[in-house]
Amino acid sequence: MLFPPRAADLDPLDLQTALLRAAVGDYAAEAAVLLLVNAGHWLPELAAADLITVDYDDDPHGPPTGRAAGIGWAQVTWTELDRAIAEGRIVGSAGQLRLLRAAASLADGRPVALGDLAAGLDRDNLRLLLAAVAHAGGSHEHRATTPDGSPGDPLAPLAPWPVRD
Repeated sequence: MLFPPRAADLDPLDLQTALLRAAVGDYAAEAAVLLLVNAGHWLPELAAADLITVDYDDDPHGPPTGRAAGIGWAQVTWTELDRAIAEGRIVGSAGQLRLLRAAASLADGRPVALGDLAAGLDRDNLRLLLAAVAHAGGSHEHRATTPDGSPGDPLAPLAPWPVRD
């Protein structure tokens, strides 16, 4: 390969798939990616600024299949966000920047003042933030408890992700 793969060159759905593939199993990382995906603004911005690392699947057991064939994983370079914002390489509204900070906190442990962050969000973005926090807490995997204390039926997430078109 002459050039390393770039997130900006990927189909948006392939990029989402690769980001989720890298996050699977870590609820906080999954929540961060799902927050960025559902917010809609950040993946193209981060990809264009080369803040998403992409690697291809080098599976020797056969060619990969499916829509994202060959794309192994992708990850946001969380440590570069502050510099990219300061340099103007990525831009967003105040609400969009709040969601980006929330995603960075979930994925990379960056401290945020949750009250200040939530207070500046409109209803749609607040719904996304609540869904992300609920996902990070594993509410999508919670089950009811039966009278004898054993796991019962699955429960709905505390704050579900919105249905996307």
